Order: sequence, then C-alpha cells, then structure tokens
Amino acid sequence: MRAVVVDAARSRPEVRDVPEPSAPSGGVVVRVVATGMCRSDWHAWAGHDEVAFPHVPGHELAGEIVEVGAGVARWTVGDRVTVPFVCGCGRCAWCLGGNAQVCPDQQQPGFTHWGSFAEYVALHAADTNLVAIPEQVGFATAAGLGCRFATAYRALVGRARIAEGEWVTVIGAGGVGLSTVMIASALGARVVAVDRNPEALAMATELGAEHTLLADGTDIPAAVGDLVAGGTDVAVDAVGSEQTCADAILSLRRRSRLVQVGLLPPIGGHPRVPMDRVIAWELDVLGSHGMAAADYPGMLALIEAGSLRPDRLIERTIGLDDAASLLPGFDQAKVAGMTMIDPTR
Repeated sequence: MRAVVVDAARSRPEVRDVPEPSAPSGGVVVRVVATGMCRSDWHAWAGHDEVAFPHVPGHELAGEIVEVGAGVARWTVGDRVTVPFVCGCGRCAWCLGGNAQVCPDQQQPGFTHWGSFAEYVALHAADTNLVAIPEQVGFATAAGLGCRFATAYRALVGRARIAEGEWVTVIGAGGVGLSTVMIASALGARVVAVDRNPEALAMATELGAEHTLLADGTDIPAAVGDLVAGGTDVAVDAVGSEQTCADAILSLRRRSRLVQVGLLPPIGGHPRVPMDRVIAWELDVLGSHGMAAADYPGMLALIEAGSLRPDRLIERTIGLDDAASLLPGFDQAKVAGMTMIDPTR
C-alpha cells in the first residue's frame, strides 16, 4: 500500500510502498477513505511523542472494514466505521466504565502504531473502539470527529459541563478551536474566539462566535476582560503553548474553569503557567484527552439532527503527496478549518 513514512524525528516525510497491515486479534483492518491532518500529527513528527521510527502518522480516520481479526463480535467486512484517536484495551476498569480515553494500556493509531496516512490501517479492540458511521454522514465528516471535533465536544460537555448562557474563551481557531466554537454556540454558550489568522476568525464568526480577537501582540486577557466583565466562565486552550495556556487562564473569571486540550511540549523541563492565579482564584484546571466511543451517541444524534455541522469545518482535501509536503510546517499553517486527506489521490 502507499503510505506517508517518516524515518526519524523531523526528517522529510516520503510517500512509499509499504506492506499492508494484518488484523490483530480482537481488531480489524480498515480501508482508509478519509483521514485528517492535525497539529497532533505534527507533534509526533517533531519528536514530542514516543513513536518508533520509521513511522506512518495519522489518527483521525474513517473508512470500510476489509479484514476482521479473531474474537471480534460486533463488526463485519464492509461496515462503515470511524474510531476515536485513543483506542482502549477493552478489558481494564477504565474501559469497562466507559472511559477508554484514559485507558492505561491504550493504543493510538499514528502514535503507538502505524496510522492512517495510508491506504489501510490496523485498529485494536474493535468491539470497544469502533463507531458505526450513520448512512447520512460522509466519510470525510466522520474522519473529522475522531480527534478534534470529539475532543471539543467532550471538553465542553463532559469536562467543563458548559451551561446555556455561559461565556467561553476559545484560544486558537484551528480544527479543535472552530469545533469548540460551533459546539459551544449550538449549546447556547457565548463565545470569544482568539487566533492569529484573520481568516480563521472570520470562520469562527460564521460558526457563532460573538467576539473575535486577533492575536497580533494584543494583551488577550485584558481584551477579554473588556468584552466580558470579570472574564469568562470557561476557557479552552486549543493550541498548546505557554503563551496560549497563560492567556486562557488569565482570561477567566474567579472560580471558573480551564480546559487544556492543546498539547504542551516541555520547555526547560516543564511549561511555565500562572499557577498563582489558579490557586488564588480557585480555578478548575481540566485536562481533556479525546472522547471514548461510548460517548459518541449524544454527539452523533446532534449531527444527525443538524444541530452540529462538522462538515462545515473541512477547508480542503489533499492527497498523500501533499500531506507529506505539508506535515513539517503544519504547526505554522494558516488554515481556517480542517485539512482532510484522501489516500486515493
């Protein structure tokens, strides 16, 4: 099969022919119809995650099952499926309790094993992790759910427990950030969106943001305070840097909550964040790490009803060759939405 291969951290990705995967016990092989390119893929390429090289990135995917491994009870060849980017083992207390996203023995396509920047991908513990794609939902839309959209949904619904009328600051208007804007607005929250890309902010406005702030040297917490007296009830850092985490924390009102979604690579050992404010203002700091397959029904119901439109977040579709070229610079990419990959291109 054709796949994007990275031979070493920060090396130039190449599209090459590699062996097709085989279905693991309890797992399946999926023919990839659509897969998203995400900032997390760039983190793996940059060496911020423990991946074994040579490596095939890609963790947001949708496609059709082409091979079923021993012990799989719920799935057959031809099923249209997607999967969360965190695949639980299906056996531990966390998985059995519906929290596979924190499974201590988790698998992650594109991180713990070869991912979906390829024509085929192997997935583990299928009966725990696979999600059937409703007929009216396209493959590209479904692929966008596995990381960014589902992560945003759980960050707001499962972690922040957002309430109608609350104010939310969303730092970063990429795939996660725009998903957060759309979901928060659909749930009746009021949104301030922050980004360095004017086009991304324009998209945030279309998706329901009441205010937008251009991160061009502006004092973001002060600007948020001017818009919402005292700060917002929730802040979501959808980027993952010392600056964006600090801006999110300092944009909050007293006794409110931060949801940290963006990955914070270590700088000098650990990222520096304003924990003095967290303590003095009794802020809740909530990590959010994707969403288990068990929690998909509520999100899918809103998508089927038309309340959520993740298809609107897809900005462009590219092939594997373009994906190999774009990956090294994706942390600086000025895109106003999701980049989707069609492996057949």
